[in-house]
Amino acid sequence: MPDTPEAVLEALRENNDRPFGRPRTVRAEELVEAAEQLADTGLLVTALFELMSAYTYAGEDRKSPVVFARIAQLWDSRPEDFSAWEEHQFYWRYKWVTTALLQVPEVPLAAVERWTGEMRDRYRKAGHGMQPVYAMRHRIAEHTGAGTDLAYDLWVTRQRTDLSDCEACETRYQALHHVAAGDDLRALEIWEPVLTGQQTCMEEPYASMAYALLPLLRTGRLDAARSYHLSGYRFARGKGDMAAVVGRHLEFCALTRNEGRGLEVLAENRGMFEGAGAPLDRLGFLIGVEVLLGRLAVLGHEELAVPGPPGRHWTVDALLARVRADASALAAAFDARNGTPAVGERRLARLRVGPLVAEPLPLGIRARAVEAAPSAAFEPAGTAPDAGAAADPEIPADFAELLTRARELSEIGRPDADTFWERVRAHHDAAHYTHDERVGPDVLLRAELAEQRAFDGFDREEWEQARRVMLEAAGLFEQAGLPGRASAARARAATALFAANELDPAMDCSGARAELEAEVRLAEKLWEADEGASAGRESAGAAADQHVGAWGGTGNGGATGRAAEGSPGAGPRIGADRYLAVLQCAAMATRHALLAELPEPSEAARADFDASIDRLRREAERLGSPARGSAARQYAADVAARGGRFEEAGEELAAALALIETARQPWRSPRPLALLAQIKVQSGQAAEAVPLIHQALAAAARWPDASLSLGPFHALLGHACAHSGDHPAAIRYLAQAADRLDREGSDEHAAQVRLELADLLAREGRQADSVAVLESVVLGETGGFEPRLLAQVRLNLARGLAALGEQRAAAEEFLGLADAVAEWTDEQFTHTLVACEAAVALAKAGLWEAARTAYARAVACHAKAPRPAPTAAMMREFARLTMAEREAEGLESALTHLAEADEVCAQVPVDVEDFVLWYETGANHYQRGRAYASAQAFPDGLAAMERAIAAYESGGHAGEEPRAEAVRIAALIEGNALGAVDAATARLDAAIARCASAGFPAAAATLASVRSGIAER
Repeated sequence: MPDTPEAVLEALRENNDRPFGRPRTVRAEELVEAAEQLADTGLLVTALFELMSAYTYAGEDRKSPVVFARIAQLWDSRPEDFSAWEEHQFYWRYKWVTTALLQVPEVPLAAVERWTGEMRDRYRKAGHGMQPVYAMRHRIAEHTGAGTDLAYDLWVTRQRTDLSDCEACETRYQALHHVAAGDDLRALEIWEPVLTGQQTCMEEPYASMAYALLPLLRTGRLDAARSYHLSGYRFARGKGDMAAVVGRHLEFCALTRNEGRGLEVLAENRGMFEGAGAPLDRLGFLIGVEVLLGRLAVLGHEELAVPGPPGRHWTVDALLARVRADASALAAAFDARNGTPAVGERRLARLRVGPLVAEPLPLGIRARAVEAAPSAAFEPAGTAPDAGAAADPEIPADFAELLTRARELSEIGRPDADTFWERVRAHHDAAHYTHDERVGPDVLLRAELAEQRAFDGFDREEWEQARRVMLEAAGLFEQAGLPGRASAARARAATALFAANELDPAMDCSGARAELEAEVRLAEKLWEADEGASAGRESAGAAADQHVGAWGGTGNGGATGRAAEGSPGAGPRIGADRYLAVLQCAAMATRHALLAELPEPSEAARADFDASIDRLRREAERLGSPARGSAARQYAADVAARGGRFEEAGEELAAALALIETARQPWRSPRPLALLAQIKVQSGQAAEAVPLIHQALAAAARWPDASLSLGPFHALLGHACAHSGDHPAAIRYLAQAADRLDREGSDEHAAQVRLELADLLAREGRQADSVAVLESVVLGETGGFEPRLLAQVRLNLARGLAALGEQRAAAEEFLGLADAVAEWTDEQFTHTLVACEAAVALAKAGLWEAARTAYARAVACHAKAPRPAPTAAMMREFARLTMAEREAEGLESALTHLAEADEVCAQVPVDVEDFVLWYETGANHYQRGRAYASAQAFPDGLAAMERAIAAYESGGHAGEEPRAEAVRIAALIEGNALGAVDAATARLDAAIARCASAGFPAAAATLASVRSGIAER
């Protein structure tokens, strides 16, 4: 314990630097005891004010009035021991006590009202205005629900005083008054200065962000709601005095169908269950938990394990019962104290609200998904229906009709055929199944079901297993007397090996190539024989589109998945389509073979691909299959695009889409539309890509295809919008893409999208949102991520934390990343970069001992793997920070750092990438000039700044802005410190004219303002 007044004051200063929470509160209590032992009333007053702050901002409002009572006694007995700041705080904190008393239901309402009466008397006696008093009376009225309108008018019509709450807090309470009155639009209008950051304080805009969430949702401002949840919750997370705010974020998660995110928020704030220091805030938290748990119960997850109060295992049902009982009792206690039902009614009103969006609102952050359980109850009344979801197809109850419909849809390649085949499979696999010969031989049905299982495996890229199942289907087709379908199945199985080979070029596909060539020859013979037999039957009056022959009349086509089929009445005969399916397999195999050799495929691979595509295209045209012809053109477009031949690829895709339209099969359009959009983006035509992707998504919504991943479509749409300059839309679509990719199991792709999303948010000035997105990536499972992707995420996160001023957290992230990249055997320069930024973050956090160690590490890294630009920047920043910390005493150390930066620049070869010598040299001189000026060595400072001006001038047009900044400092030194006003003015006149002619009006205006200031002296 400190035992002198000086030691207690120093300990109070140290404690003031700690974050609010139990450790700071305990230390504040100890320091009050220490001050009491010293019999120093002024010191005790200071310690009591610190303790009151600790209680208030740690959510222990019950204790705050007791401390203030002691302060009031000291004021009444020895006001001379209060500093001017403490006198102001004495009157200011009357409002804190009113708020604290309202928090505790055991405090009678009459006692709260007596307190505001004492506040009024004290203010009047001291000559202070009454507006803060009426603000507290309005707070009481809003809490009890009695006389709110009159109390509001009496408050807001009075002029603010120096004891009024900060503007941001007053704005929040004004807006909340209108929310309670049901006027969301008016509330949001009032809130605008806070939500946009024009009015801020210790809690704002973050508290207002939480309370504005539902008004924003109700008025359709979903993008703003998403943003305010990300940045607002990040501020409130884990803070004891923001339990009610966290409750609002829990409520938001439930009402936007982000229940998984809500559970994560709950897990991060479990301590708030037991917080008894601020019962009203605890009630706000519990109501938010009730809303979330109620939503999970509606979804059928009563037995789901959820985070609750520490000490036992909780399920949704168990925790909901506990929370419901606690919240109900608390609300009843407040209503009993107040003599009104307002608190309980507000709770019930919040619990009655159902989801405010039809589909989950994409947040862009990584969070677990919670889907409705099969036993889920119906949505409560008033819940928004699921909009835009495709209706389930009408599925016949009769098995024969069901199978016939499945086969018909497969013949035209409709993606919803999958739904019918799933029902067919379930019926066939049931224990009571008895085969009905009306649907054809059982061996044929088993062949079709095996084929469908293989297609599903192809969709999941489980190539080897799917290939085995497809070969099983081929054998069954042979047993059924359908050698053509068996041939097509074997061709698909062979093509699967080529698909696997694209991922693993070391695979030997020579056997598969021989198998495929054999199937092509067999398919040609079968079709020639079948075509001749068909001609004979047609002359006898048989309809061509009813022909079955050796090929069979059912089944899916394509290479390794659901590719084009014939369309009855509008395309080739079924037998022809089977033949074309084999040719398409051959074309796809050569495509896989060519892609496996990228970026420099052999001439043989190119020739094989061109020949197979040409054959498929010609035969499709001859036999009247636009769908197969479209597939050929899509393959050609894909290969052309990967080779950078974008114009050729675009022409092929346009032709492919025209053929799809001819085939009257719009469900085939999403993939080629997306590829065409991607080509547009890569060709610098992003604006033209946007409508193409919307068209693709519309078709996918109209014809849902389980094999089609829509996450990449939304990612492409966000990418296109970003490149076309529509950043709000890009942010929205990238958030959707990340959420979809999560649900589709594409974790690494989702991380890549979040990296792009976070970068865009940062560039839009939404740094807190950006950091929230990146944090969600690194806090989840990252073991399967590519190391360089994860490193980039962590680097951007560390930089984002630094930009938010969270230097300690930034330093921790930088240091962890530095340890990770230090193990890389290549790209060691990355280690240098990260080590430099870690050292700067530690210095900015005031952790100088660790910063100096990190500095030495960065210098050693630079010697091993040079990164001159960040190394010199680190040295300059250490010079700046040293001067800021030690002022004139730090000059020697600052100059040492700058000399080291000069040496780094002098050792750089001319051709080093990303290093601009004139800029780095100028920056070193500029910082040296600032250091000399800070130490009042003005002549040396001016000389250094002259050298900076000359260095920047050598950079030409690119150096004009930094040159103008160096001129500004030089003029200030010259005119203000050295008294050479005329020389400074002449320098500025010349620089202003130079900036204006070079096209830098803002720099010219800044210099003009400096000139005016110097002239006035």
